[in-house]
Amino acid sequence: MDWQKIAKDYEADYLEDLKTILAVPSVRDDAAKTDQAPLGPGPKQALDTMLDLAQRDGFTTKNIENIVGYIEIGPKDADEYVAILSHLDVMPAGEGWKTDPFKAVIEDGKVIARGASDDKGPGMAAYYAFKIIRDLNLPLKRRVRLIFGTDEENDWTGMTRYFEVEPAPVFGFSPDAEYPIINGEKGNVQVNVESGASNGGTVTLEKFESGIRTNMVPGIARATIQMHHTDNLAADFDNYLNQHKQLHGDVEIDGNAAKFTLYGKQVHGAMPEDGYNAGTYLANFLMNYDFGGDAKGFLKYLGGPAHADTVGEKFGVNYTDDVMGPLSMNVGIQKFQPGKGASLNFNFRYPKGITPVEILDKLQAHVGDWQAKASIGGHSQEPHYVAPSDPVVKTLLSIYHDQTGLPAYDQVIGGGTYGRLMERGVAFGALFPDSPDTMHRVDEFALVDDLVRSMGIYTEAISALANLED
Repeated sequence: MDWQKIAKDYEADYLEDLKTILAVPSVRDDAAKTDQAPLGPGPKQALDTMLDLAQRDGFTTKNIENIVGYIEIGPKDADEYVAILSHLDVMPAGEGWKTDPFKAVIEDGKVIARGASDDKGPGMAAYYAFKIIRDLNLPLKRRVRLIFGTDEENDWTGMTRYFEVEPAPVFGFSPDAEYPIINGEKGNVQVNVESGASNGGTVTLEKFESGIRTNMVPGIARATIQMHHTDNLAADFDNYLNQHKQLHGDVEIDGNAAKFTLYGKQVHGAMPEDGYNAGTYLANFLMNYDFGGDAKGFLKYLGGPAHADTVGEKFGVNYTDDVMGPLSMNVGIQKFQPGKGASLNFNFRYPKGITPVEILDKLQAHVGDWQAKASIGGHSQEPHYVAPSDPVVKTLLSIYHDQTGLPAYDQVIGGGTYGRLMERGVAFGALFPDSPDTMHRVDEFALVDDLVRSMGIYTEAISALANLED
């Protein structure tokens, strides 16, 4: 079959449904959660919207506790099923968008909206693959489920619950990464470094904040300080910015008070080397002034060993595995406020060969005189790997190569996808090797042609996995 031609016939309907789901601001909001919306109203609305679309199209749906849901095709009496794991939640939009992040704009061959590439665009492509399989009445030996999570960007609450109450699939993939395939994912651990928020020098740190999620490199940092002599402060800051042309910012001085804003480059926390962490740069500038107490330790730690080092070399945790590659480090959330405390949230993506405890101990060893305590927190994941010889990997790579003509090879990433929840689970698309990666960034977009191409690839891939002789 000409899978790409078939997919092209569905493009107009696909884009209309994609606009519908992109319009839902499905950011987790614990402050607004209720019994009926455990993750806040946005994720629930997204799940309801997606399942309503599926019911419109005649699929049987299941909603599990308003945090995860699925549709299923294939023979009902089949014992085994294949899973396609997508997610409907998105990262906060952040500041600086040229368009409304929750009103999709299609221009110059791009769909621009939060979630266009991560993961509503690819997830909707998988949904349309289900529609094509059903419309063509393709034979399936196994059942296939398309499962919609609503908390992938945080603690995986919904998908974790799914695997607690539903039987496990035999294998499958997540359309939430890149081609040709992701058959290995590094471990993922957060380390929190926390202290009080005392001052003590001639300069006072009134407030410092940067970052909105642990898995995003902060693009904006703000700080307020008090100092007796501010005459040279603006010139000092301008000089610092001139030395770091990748940054821009400003300072507002009112008497003895100064408010700083520094802009770096916000990117996905799994690829911190592609961004510029606004918070660590601002701390690197401020730490040279006469701060005392916790403020001094906070700034010297953030602006020193935590700054301009995305592999943890200054902390002594840099490590590379021959198969899984190097460890990466991102300081995602940074806060200092007298009366409330100081905290730094690190996100490490680590290969086999190093442990979270080793990482924790190294971070604690570098606090020096700062009375801070490091601890492991958040949602941790062990490294995951499916051998290239596995029929699942070989089948998906073959389909990718046959439909695109592009080289097919296996690879390991620092990002974490739902694919790792299955023993033989991988991530498969929808980002092509030469396409821009805008996940977690301002003005996130996906190329329309890439999404439609993925629809064709997913149609054949789902059919093949459902009939795989294994």
